[in-house]
Amino acid sequence: MSQRKPLIVFLTLVAVVVCSPTVWGADTIKIGFDIPLTGDIPKVGEGSKYAAEILLAEVNGAGGLKVGDKTYMLQFIYEDNESKAESATAAALKLITQDQVLAVIGPQASKQAIPAGEVCNSYKTPMISPWSTNPQTTKDRPYVFRACFLDPFQGPVAAKFATEEFQAKKAAVLYDIASDYPKGLAEYFKEAFEKIHGSGSIVAFETFTTKDRDFSAQLTNIIKSGADVLFTPQYYDEVPLIVKQAHQLGWKKPIMGSDSWGSAELMKLCGDDCKGLYFTTHYAAAGAKGATKEFIDKYNAKYGYVPDDVAALTWDAIRLLLQAIQNTGGLTGNLEKDRENVKNALAQIKDFDGITGTMTFTPEGDPIKCAVVVKISDQGEFEFYKSVCP
Repeated sequence: MSQRKPLIVFLTLVAVVVCSPTVWGADTIKIGFDIPLTGDIPKVGEGSKYAAEILLAEVNGAGGLKVGDKTYMLQFIYEDNESKAESATAAALKLITQDQVLAVIGPQASKQAIPAGEVCNSYKTPMISPWSTNPQTTKDRPYVFRACFLDPFQGPVAAKFATEEFQAKKAAVLYDIASDYPKGLAEYFKEAFEKIHGSGSIVAFETFTTKDRDFSAQLTNIIKSGADVLFTPQYYDEVPLIVKQAHQLGWKKPIMGSDSWGSAELMKLCGDDCKGLYFTTHYAAAGAKGATKEFIDKYNAKYGYVPDDVAALTWDAIRLLLQAIQNTGGLTGNLEKDRENVKNALAQIKDFDGITGTMTFTPEGDPIKCAVVVKISDQGEFEFYKSVCP
């Protein structure tokens, strides 16, 4: 009995070290992905994962990521948030506490990113949302960052463009009142447009609720309002329904959207109805050059279609994270300390050369970067039309 005590003590100590939440794998860096692989916007999750898989293969294929004087292999863990807020928080919790990831990429949509960001910040785990433009995602959350511009910037860009490009003096807005992203952006557009044209220049401010598929009542009101332009900041699965129904009811004026339009699926669903329309976004695939074109070519060769802005932003978000990890100068093996060091390194990144633009983080974790206005060509391609900078 007495001879076995030292062995028992030793095994107990080993178990404590292995199971301790503050100690992680010595040769592997684990990064979690909280993304919508099912639900309303599965293409968003697909593009995120595909971009991640290309980068993962490149880094590990080159021998791993060098941090300080040590090289680590990367392990990406994908959790499906089903495009639901409650699933996004559950996914974040699992990645942080069970999988013990160093950091989290995603969620993408603001409806999931805002609650998941609360979890990540509470557990002091760095999170980068590639695509969430709602200010609440990062507000008062030092551990939460994003790779995209914000709606308070995007809304005025769209309002200014509609004014200058279409000579619009009166505008209509149609949006989902139950979803954080379109609701916030609709309000920022309204505020900016009325600042230019005066109170009452938004002549129709129409709402619907998630899952609605018949917009005829709202569109009839919009047509009767005398608006010069319709702004609808909805997701790619809803836009074709709105645009087609508007045209069927007799709307012949411009329709403008936002970065949520920028999916590879949009034109498959919308077809000719969306040709000639404009939207604000993060990058334009048609006519891209340099590192952006290299990414597009790699993605297209592997997966058979041109990557959307979500994929490009996810690529940038991962590279931002890897840069921050390297900028720590070395990992300690203490997960809590390493998460804190990565967060601090992210906050200090300046002039990061991303494929969606150059980025420097504000103290709130938001990048200062330009927006792009895209025109959907007669061939159905997303063509660069204009760049608008802060």
